[in-house]
Amino acid sequence: MDSSEERLKVLQMIQNGKITAEEGMRLLEALGQKPAASPEPPEGQPTRTPRWFRLRVIDTSTGKVRVNVRMPVSVINAGVKMGARFSPEVEGLNTSDLLEHIRAGDIGQIVDVTDEEEGEHVEVFLE
Repeated sequence: MDSSEERLKVLQMIQNGKITAEEGMRLLEALGQKPAASPEPPEGQPTRTPRWFRLRVIDTSTGKVRVNVRMPVSVINAGVKMGARFSPEVEGLNTSDLLEHIRAGDIGQIVDVTDEEEGEHVEVFLE
C-alpha cells in the first residue's frame, strides 16, 4: 500500500470514529505526512471538541478575580460537583445544559451571570 492510500485509510478511520483526531495525527506523522486538512466529522458530530472547562468568579466591587479554575472537560462531572459545593446557587448553569454544550462541541463563553446581591460576576467557558 503506498503512502497516499495509507494516509487516506487513517483519515477514514478518524471520520468513522475508530480513532481520535489526535491518534490520527500521530499516525500521519509516523507515515511522514503532515495532515492536509481535518476530515469532516460524521453528520451530527461536532466539528470541534472542547478540551477545557473554565470557571471564573469576579468581585464586582473590586474587579479582582476570586476564583479562576481550569480543568479538563474529561473530569467535568467531578468538577461540577466540586463547583456546586463552592457556589450552589449559580443561576443559569444547569449541569445537563453544560453537558449538552460539551456534546455539541460548543467553544467559548456559555454562561455570563452577575449576582448583584453577592457582588459576583460568574463566567463559564469551554475552551
